Amino acid sequence: MSERPEKMILTMFMLASGFQIDSWRAPGSRSEELARLPLMRDMAQAAEAAKLHAVFFGDSVDVVTIRDNNIRNTGLYEPISSMGALIGHTQRIGLVGSLSTSFTEPYNAARQFAGLDLLSDGRVGWNIVTSLFGGFQNYGLEAMPDPRDRYRKATEFVEVVRALWDSWTDDTILNDRESGQWAKVESIHDINHSGEFFKVAGALNMPRPPQGHPVLFQAGQSDPGVKLGGETADVIYTAQSNRQEAESFTRRVRDAAQRAGRRREAVKVLPGVVPIVASTRAEAEEMSRELASYIDMEAGRRRYESASGVDTSGLDLDDVIPAERFDNSRGNSSRAAIMRRMAVEEKMTLRELIIGFARSGGHRILVGSVEEVAEEMISWFDAGISDGFNLDPPSVPEGMHAMLNLLVPYLQERGYFRTEYSGDTLRESMGLERPASR
Repeated sequence: MSERPEKMILTMFMLASGFQIDSWRAPGSRSEELARLPLMRDMAQAAEAAKLHAVFFGDSVDVVTIRDNNIRNTGLYEPISSMGALIGHTQRIGLVGSLSTSFTEPYNAARQFAGLDLLSDGRVGWNIVTSLFGGFQNYGLEAMPDPRDRYRKATEFVEVVRALWDSWTDDTILNDRESGQWAKVESIHDINHSGEFFKVAGALNMPRPPQGHPVLFQAGQSDPGVKLGGETADVIYTAQSNRQEAESFTRRVRDAAQRAGRRREAVKVLPGVVPIVASTRAEAEEMSRELASYIDMEAGRRRYESASGVDTSGLDLDDVIPAERFDNSRGNSSRAAIMRRMAVEEKMTLRELIIGFARSGGHRILVGSVEEVAEEMISWFDAGISDGFNLDPPSVPEGMHAMLNLLVPYLQERGYFRTEYSGDTLRESMGLERPASR
């Protein structure tokens, strides 16, 4: 358990509008159903039919991108309620949701995820986020705290949540009708936590989750984020479009896990990938061109500038951005660094950069035949760069169905992905150890 998997771990990002910004404008989309259950249900059931390990909900807690007419915004489906709704519509697939440690309390998070894990018989995961930007004004904050403070708080937050999950032993429930004792009360322990950010007495008021701890996901790529992931996460989501940088990131995560006293292979690394796939390369390229035609280029320019910190004024769409504009940019994130490389080193035009940003958000874009796209994924898996992938459907439903009904079966035929579910819980399905109660 918890060694490198023999087959890929595959999950799917539940972006019902499609991962490419503006792909909802396609005539066959189901955009009229956004924020409603039937579309989300059908996506989860399609992923389950393909035997994916889990579906994943990101989150945002402000309306900024929607006001910018960018409905890729993941806040359309609030993760906790969405996972709860899907429990009764799925049977085996895992349900993973983001919850920010900056905008809630550990006791609430522990109850919500324990409750979901109990209701689903052990199919739930928590994506731990600290929130990069936005939303603070909705929680009484003047500004987002410094990243170092956010990650210190997140580390303590996770520590408290795990202690609460362990505040009941696995054998606490007696259900003894004869004696009238349902729970062995001496097996319920207060945690009495008093730290820098939180003071929590405990214990949790519900049984220990079936998985011990719901599977812990994390997606930070900064040094504090990698440290948090190496110390606490079972699975790391990451945006990597370049093989060398992806290798370096995976090595950093493994090193962080080792420094935390864990096995290097204990943390599974899943880069995001946007597969625009068809039976032939020509068909895939036509699909790619059609998807690109739905992008609002002026809005795309504005969004690209905001994300990269680069002023593109005076440049035509087919111009290459001069390197000095990046040197003077306001961007300092890992994503901005990726954008600089694509523009300066790969000499991509502004048009190509806008399309790439709208389509990928820093994730790897693969356009080609089933065989071509699959072999690129296999190359990273065989090299140990990744333990699998988080599949980002370029559009819904067309791009999603091509991904699930063409790409996944090819990976199964090549022996790189399973053909049936294994284990009863998400941890068992992903080959992860069940934590012992502390």
